[in-house]
Amino acid sequence: MSTREHSQFTSSNARCSAKVNQRFTAWDGYISGKNIELVKDKEIVQEWKTTEWPEGYEPSILKLSLKSDGNGTRLNMIQTKVPGSQYEEYNNGWYESYWDPMNEYFNKKASKKAKDRPKKTKR
Repeated sequence: MSTREHSQFTSSNARCSAKVNQRFTAWDGYISGKNIELVKDKEIVQEWKTTEWPEGYEPSILKLSLKSDGNGTRLNMIQTKVPGSQYEEYNNGWYESYWDPMNEYFNKKASKKAKDRPKKTKR
């Protein structure tokens, strides 16, 4: 829900909001929508569509559930009402455009944080 981080890991412009009923855009305006429900650190529900959406087709519903699993955060995603003719494209796109870059971004961030930690010395 951070404009800066979203833009960094996707290498594209985004405008995010952490407020219900606020609009968002991603991928230089290719994706747009509105936040429907937000539960901090637990759930994000959004209306979601792209500029390739068929004329008059209602937005899909994107639901992201987050759960700490001890090693990080487990993310579960359900997206409904995607135009059937575009299902494969978006299914692949989530991995190529979001999950893989996001995983790389947060792994680099965690690695940098670990390097920046002061070393413990025995006395």
